Parts: sequence; structure tokens; C-alpha cells
Amino acid sequence: MEKIENVIDYSYFINTFAGRRRPALTRELTKRQYNAPKESISLAEGMPNEVTFPIAAMNIVLKDGSSFNLTGSSLNAGLQYIPSQGYPPLIETLKDFTRQIHDPPKWSDRDIIVTNGSQDGISKSLEMIVEEGDSVLVQNPLYTGTEIILKPFKVNLLGIPQDHHGIIPAKLVEILENCRENYTEEGGGKMPKCMYINPTASNPTGVTMPLERRREIYRICCKYNILILEDDAYYFLHFLDEKPTSFLNLDTEGRVMRFDSLSKVLSSGLRLGWLTGPKQLVQNIELHVQSSYLHSSSLSQVLVDNLLKHWGFDKLLQQFDSVRSYYKARRDLTLASMERHLKGLCDWTVPTGGMFVWIKVRNVSDVYEMLMTRGAKKLITFVPGHAFMADPTEACNYIRASFSKTNPKKIDKAMQLLAELIREEQVLLRRKLENCT
Repeated sequence: MEKIENVIDYSYFINTFAGRRRPALTRELTKRQYNAPKESISLAEGMPNEVTFPIAAMNIVLKDGSSFNLTGSSLNAGLQYIPSQGYPPLIETLKDFTRQIHDPPKWSDRDIIVTNGSQDGISKSLEMIVEEGDSVLVQNPLYTGTEIILKPFKVNLLGIPQDHHGIIPAKLVEILENCRENYTEEGGGKMPKCMYINPTASNPTGVTMPLERRREIYRICCKYNILILEDDAYYFLHFLDEKPTSFLNLDTEGRVMRFDSLSKVLSSGLRLGWLTGPKQLVQNIELHVQSSYLHSSSLSQVLVDNLLKHWGFDKLLQQFDSVRSYYKARRDLTLASMERHLKGLCDWTVPTGGMFVWIKVRNVSDVYEMLMTRGAKKLITFVPGHAFMADPTEACNYIRASFSKTNPKKIDKAMQLLAELIREEQVLLRRKLENCT
């Protein structure tokens, strides 16, 4: 990709409220103490003494038969306050991991911060960027957790239509040009400052954006000064022959904030993710963390750091491969069941990763009541597509089905009952139409 040089004014992406944040001195001293010489003496931190903690040791036994212990200073760190950015050894481990996986350009201008999963990083980033009444670019359909973050800001969600390769570049340009034409100094038709995108095994569609499409989207964002919020929770759950190229890898300008998570590949309950982005923006998010929950779980961070060191890079990737194979097999079983029961009633594309199938119901304009009322009577639960649309009030004939957890035999039964439900709904709609005519 051609090298693009552009100096970005990051203050443009920090709203008035976030711009007022200032460091907490005690938190800054905690960070400093972690890097201080051993002989230094500090009476600054208001920390409890570790000798008062009742836990003496933890033995972590893994399914591969190996184990490791948390004791001494390592355990104490897991039970104690740590810097808001994260447990320093884990920060270095994650930086090394990110460099090896994504090889981002301009690495010296970036930083990372540990978050309580991807959702926490996305939330704090949007709360830093967005002001009430702003316009925000989102893929349509989009991950529903993003819409609930934005709702209190009363934003104008600019939904970018997708095809089987993800968001459509021409549609993105069309939306941006429309914003530019309607822009006024008084605030009318505000130009969006950021775009939320879920490019690998997108939730809910299961679509993975190919490299050339990503390059084209990135060039458009450079032209219109758009910050890319790359939510890639399913990056390690793709079902492709080659791992996708991330927007972070393409980011020659420094306009990508990337959200990674271990929820899908290690444990969702650990609530451990990390955000990679331009230093100025990451530092502002750190100030937000200082003023809210101080830092993500110390114990989760120390446990994961020890696990990654115990396994090593190659073993970690083997774990990812194992998880990927598990979900790919479940996807295939689910698609086979859909072929048996839903063929002729629905349309779908084969998910290229993740945990979901995005199903379009034929001859039913809106599936909400069908699923939420009549589906409940059949004791089956699917998510109506409304939950993922930029405008959830519009009629929607899409359904999201998850194949991650339910027993395959029960998935087959659910698809059989869904087929019955759709047929019944189609009969009801025909009768209504006949009565109207």
C-alpha cells in the first residue's frame, strides 16, 4: 500500500467533556512506583498491605494437563492495586503480541491500555469522541452493544449498507458527500468524526471484509478525516485459509483505534481485552479509567500474563486454532440443519467466522412479533434483526441465530420449529391480505 503522510490533530477527536479530564496524582504515582528503583522508598500510595490478604497461593490447572502457580510477588500483584493502564508485564506481553500479529506502522506513536473486554474500550472511546447530536458512521447491521452506548448521546447513526464483503465503499462516500453538502457552521449536517466497524466475522452477519475492500475503506477515511474504531472480537475465530489483514496493519496515518479481546478464545468471564491506538487518545482513555474503576481486574491480568508466558506464542496460537476448528464444525452442522429445514423459506450467506448465522426470511416483512410472541410459545429463542439495525424501528425480516453453545441436536430441533413458525406466519399474512382485499 502506498505510504500516506498526514499529521492528525487528535484534539479534534476528543470532545469537550473528555478534554477536561486531568490525571489523578495518586494514580500517576502508582504508575511511577512500578518503574522505580528497588531501593526507592514510597509513602505515597494508599494501598493495603498484602500480608493482610487471606489468599496464599493459586494453582491453575489447564485442560492440556499442565499447570502453573500464582504465589509470592506475582500473586500479590494480582490481589493489589495496579496502574490504570494495566499490569506492566502484561502490557509488554500484549505490545509484543500486537506487533507480531499485526505489525502496525508508526508503532512508536501508539500505545495500549487493558480494558474490561472490548465493550469497555468501545464505550470509553465513543464517550471520548462523541458529543450530543453528532453523526456517527456505523455498518448496517451493526453490533447492538455499540448502539446502546450511543443512544444517550442522541446521535445521528449513519448506517452504511453492506454486501457479502462488508460495508460498501461507494455507499460510504455517498453518505459522507451528503453530510458535506448539508454542513453548516451552526452545526447542521455535522461531518462524522468516527466510524465503527466490525470487519472480521462481523456480528451479526458473519461477513469478513477482504483486503482490497479494507484498503479502499481506509483511503476514504483518510480523505474525510475519519477515525476508524476497529472492533475485532472475532479476529481469531475466522474460518479462512489465511488470517485477515487488520485495519491496524494498514494504518499509515495513525487513525485506527483497535479493540481486541480474549473473551471468545480464552474466557469471557476474565473480562480482559485491550485497546491499541494513538498515544494521545489512549492517554485520554486512561484518565477516564482513573476516574471510574481505577484499573481492570488485577487478578485477571496477572493470571493471563502468567498463562501466556507458560504457553508461549506458538501454544497460544494453537489454542486459537483449536477454538476456531470447534466453531467451524458447529457452523457446518448448523448450516446442514438449515438446509434441511429452512431451504425455500429463508436465505443466508455462509459465515466466514464467528458464532452467528444471519438469516433473511422470505415473504415476511417483519419478524419481531413472529419471534418474540409466537416463537416464545414454541419455546425457541432467536434474536430479531431489529436489534442490529441502525434504525431499529423499521420493519426487518432478518434473524440472528447463534451456533456457539446449544447442543447440535437442539439446534436442529430449533431450526425445524423455526420452519414451522415461518410457514404459520406466511399463512397468517396471506389471510390478512385476503381479508383486506
